[in-house]
Amino acid sequence: MHLFKTPAVRLLALAATLFAPLAMAEQSISDGRYEIHYNAFNSSFITPEVAQRNGLVRSQYRALVNVSVLEIQNDGSKKPVSAIVSGQAANLLNQAQQLEFKKIDEGDALYYIGSFRFTEDELLNIDLNVQPDPNKPAYTIEFDQRFYVD
Repeated sequence: MHLFKTPAVRLLALAATLFAPLAMAEQSISDGRYEIHYNAFNSSFITPEVAQRNGLVRSQYRALVNVSVLEIQNDGSKKPVSAIVSGQAANLLNQAQQLEFKKIDEGDALYYIGSFRFTEDELLNIDLNVQPDPNKPAYTIEFDQRFYVD
């Protein structure tokens, strides 16, 4: 059996390639119909070539949020699907930056990338709204993450 046979495995392998050599914890939620993966990391972790190819800004004071949505098929396989993604990053003083997400379509994988600024040793609360089905309410995802200047 070929390791990269399923779209979900290819998606994760592609994400690992896109953001290599990152060592970050991936987070996800699932309701049995959709699986939403998300993570945040310093933009300086991506290579200049990846940044240029995808129109992303690298900076030691800028972070990226990566969101991908998989629809769970009847046979258990997972298929990347489009979604409406929005969000914000707020510091402890509740100063918020609205995130504008860019859709990156790599065939078998879809990513939504948003960016925001941070300062050294800053804890940010990241709120995401992810809506794979425009006729249903969005999923709300909230997580805190501390960022350091690279």
